[in-house]
Amino acid sequence: MLSAPEMPTRRQSFSVVFAIELWERFGYYGMQAVLTLYLVQRLKLSDTDANVMIGAFVGLTYIMPVLGGLIGDRLLGPRRTMLIGAFILALGYVALGLASSHRALLFGAMALISSGNGLFKPNSGNLVRRIYEGDDAELDAAFTIYYMAVNVGSTISMLLTPWLQERFGPSTAFFTCAFGLVAGLLYYMWRRQWIVGAGSALDRGPWNRRTLLILSLGFVIVAGGSMVVIASPMLARLCVWGACFGIAIAWARIYRRALPEQKPGLRLTFLLCLESMAYIIFYQQQMTSLTLFALRDVDGDFRIGDWVIFHMSAGQFQALNPLWIMLGSPILAVLYKKLAQSGRDLSLAQKMVLGFGLVTGGFLIWWLAAAYTAGPVSAWVMFVGYGLISIAELLTMALGLAIIARYAPADSTGFMMGALYLLWGVAMYVGSLVANYAAVTGDAKIVSIGSTVYAPLFRDLFFAGLGLTCLLALLLPLAQRWDRVHMATQNQSIS
Repeated sequence: MLSAPEMPTRRQSFSVVFAIELWERFGYYGMQAVLTLYLVQRLKLSDTDANVMIGAFVGLTYIMPVLGGLIGDRLLGPRRTMLIGAFILALGYVALGLASSHRALLFGAMALISSGNGLFKPNSGNLVRRIYEGDDAELDAAFTIYYMAVNVGSTISMLLTPWLQERFGPSTAFFTCAFGLVAGLLYYMWRRQWIVGAGSALDRGPWNRRTLLILSLGFVIVAGGSMVVIASPMLARLCVWGACFGIAIAWARIYRRALPEQKPGLRLTFLLCLESMAYIIFYQQQMTSLTLFALRDVDGDFRIGDWVIFHMSAGQFQALNPLWIMLGSPILAVLYKKLAQSGRDLSLAQKMVLGFGLVTGGFLIWWLAAAYTAGPVSAWVMFVGYGLISIAELLTMALGLAIIARYAPADSTGFMMGALYLLWGVAMYVGSLVANYAAVTGDAKIVSIGSTVYAPLFRDLFFAGLGLTCLLALLLPLAQRWDRVHMATQNQSIS
């Protein structure tokens, strides 16, 4: 008599999502590390045009998860939708690599990447929620480690792809990004038995051919529309703000239809999501103003005295963010568990306040360095500044998915995660426009311009961070009251 197969453990199920997320982020952040420099140096776009194009592209990339979350929730299931998204992303990176010699493919490649990301991102996070459902302490720790997967993959690719671009050209760098998705999909196929029970009932049912046909036609329409939007700054602006307005209406409908015991958690969800959205405006400077600042006004040599330890190119400085994330993630995960065990766990709202305080410190350092350094700024300034905003990221953006998982109703989790990515997309678009306040309009090869071009932007971002930190501190009592009411109603429903 054959024994029944053993059920996979939570850790095994989580490891499959962790692995495919790691490789998916390898591809995305490898592309991100070289895209700005590719547009400015290879295609000779102005700073303003490059920032606007990147803002539209990244904005759409984070808006698309709204549709992906709905598809995962209502039509295909989160696991199947995630896999389709990974496959489309691989195609997008291949097309981007071909666009180096066939310029007409550029907007189509960006559209594929935006659409594939929309299918992938909300559903991979939804799978983590389903794996650890019912255990808030483990869920926070799991999402922190899950977020580390993002940064393991991105660190490797952000160091590798700028090097590949400099030595072998952008096509090689973009093809390497596609390889990451292929590696993630192969690992999934190898270990798929560990995650077979982690999706929804839709994942375990038969494929519906009619649904697949409708979704395929819809994908063609959406991807085609994305191409037009990325190519048109005016349309991009209308679509980004239109999507934001649509989310506001959708949130109002969800809140109106929610049960009374669900509403305190929803109010807290809305507040914390908006707070994480504000952080993204600062975060987006890494891909835009901070990369161009590193290109033109930062000495890439890390020195101790006269000894050069190592060198980083302008694109590789972005890798400092995931490096700091990897250092901080396990420490914070252990700290969260210990605080929870001792009954002194920080609320998500308190973590947000601490995060914005660190953001403020990071841009203070960059402001002072850009304003008062004669000649190129030391690479160590970038190292310290990235450290502060990266730990802030763990306290704000990294917990965005945990906010949805903890406080949103279960039947709308996928959509709410998609809505969060939409808000992040709007903020990234705004962040790219903010970066244009430091756009260079003359010779792009000019150096040592930090005091006149970049210092004013970093100064304004410092004061904005300071104001937000004070505002969020004032909102803490309200957020904590909503949290207590939510927990009380949840405990009553369980008992």
